[in-house]
Amino acid sequence: MKQLLGQRIKYLFFGGKGGVGKTVVAAATALYLAEAAGEKTLLASFNPVHSLSSVFGQDLSGGVVKEVAGARNLWAVEVQYDDIVERYKTRITTLLREMLKMAELSVDIKPLVDIATTNPAFHEAAAFDKMMDVVLKEGANFDRVVFDMAAVANAVRLIGLSKLYGAWLQRTIKMRMETLSLKEQLSFRKEKVREEIEKDPVLHELQDLYQRYMKVRAVLTDPAATRFVFVTIPTVLSISVVQRFIEMVRAYEIPFGGVVVNMVIPREEAERDATGFLKSKYDEQQRNLELVRRSFAPHILASVRLFPEDIVGLERLRQFMKELVS
Repeated sequence: MKQLLGQRIKYLFFGGKGGVGKTVVAAATALYLAEAAGEKTLLASFNPVHSLSSVFGQDLSGGVVKEVAGARNLWAVEVQYDDIVERYKTRITTLLREMLKMAELSVDIKPLVDIATTNPAFHEAAAFDKMMDVVLKEGANFDRVVFDMAAVANAVRLIGLSKLYGAWLQRTIKMRMETLSLKEQLSFRKEKVREEIEKDPVLHELQDLYQRYMKVRAVLTDPAATRFVFVTIPTVLSISVVQRFIEMVRAYEIPFGGVVVNMVIPREEAERDATGFLKSKYDEQQRNLELVRRSFAPHILASVRLFPEDIVGLERLRQFMKELVS
């Protein structure tokens, strides 16, 4: 893990199956970069069920960047999805209104907006738009940015929009240009229409979006700038999830950073357990750890023991951080 962090990768994404400790691993990584490496670091939670406030034991909610009290060089933000969706809805409403205005159609756009914004893909596109904001705007203010993502399927799909979003924008821009060209051809006042076309707000908005997308896409596919790290625990189900999604991340051309194995039962704890229950779980984990080694070597970044208590608060997080990067 220390070797990966020493490469000065600016954007680190952490994902995995629910319940494997993604948030704790992401938070400990951000804390290490901020305090041990002395770099100005932002920890951004894109998990709809935010846990950063619980992990750090302080209020980090509200959707704004806040300095983490008690930690040097560390800031955090719990991204609010409702706010993103509402802002995105306003943008879509404006674009639709402009498109219908040029077509000189008097239509109630509310049903159209409702159809567009209730599509599940709309929420993912809105979240990706916010991710672009974090990369382009907040990224300029920080040395490192660590992302705590949702459960792995949602996380990979969201990152994967970096490939699909561009194709959609290209098609939409092409259609808009063809529409404007046709209007000019059919118009008797070609000069006036040409002036309107040059100022077309819909086309300008789409082109601006595409320029932002191209910048973010270049960052997300650059191994020198971005890595996606999977977190797993020594269970067959969790390991199989990571096996499947590593290939999906690569298909989306997102650089794969490696695997962190969390919640490993220490041998001495298993041997001390008089009931035999912990020993049985330890033996099962050892078999599964062999599967981890066969599946992910040489990409195993760290193996972190199962702690006897929840990782809550900066002191426990620092203990976890030491094991993560040792």
